[in-house]
Amino acid sequence: MERTCLIIKPDGLGKRVVGEIIKNFESQGFKLVGMKMIRGGREKLEKFYEIHKGKQFFEPFMKFVSSMPVIISVWQGEKAVSRVREIIGATNSREAAKGTLRNLYGTDNRRNLVHASDSLENAKRETEYFFTQDELFDYGWDDWKDK
Repeated sequence: MERTCLIIKPDGLGKRVVGEIIKNFESQGFKLVGMKMIRGGREKLEKFYEIHKGKQFFEPFMKFVSSMPVIISVWQGEKAVSRVREIIGATNSREAAKGTLRNLYGTDNRRNLVHASDSLENAKRETEYFFTQDELFDYGWDDWKDK
């Protein structure tokens, strides 16, 4: 089972579609193993997105992504990294396939609803950037039934 990191950006909160995003992943069999809402502040988010520092879009993007809290989550499932990327769609919401989350709720290349890990290595790095091991949970779907 793979794990991947997903960030719901400020436009997801502002458009009030957080529940739809979570429902989408749960309905496709993914298990939520960690979640938190943070107001990361520019410094924390700038370090996270440092690979893009110096690019033309970086400053406007940092202003946007630090404008409101973001929701960081970790999802587990078969081929989680590639499947989550398929579900969210292309980075530019205007080019995202019909029915993908970015097609349904995104606006453009910057206000594109979510960030998702693009490789197993980045999923691990991104998860460890935001979560300690104590904040990630391993459980069975039916653990609650006999309690």
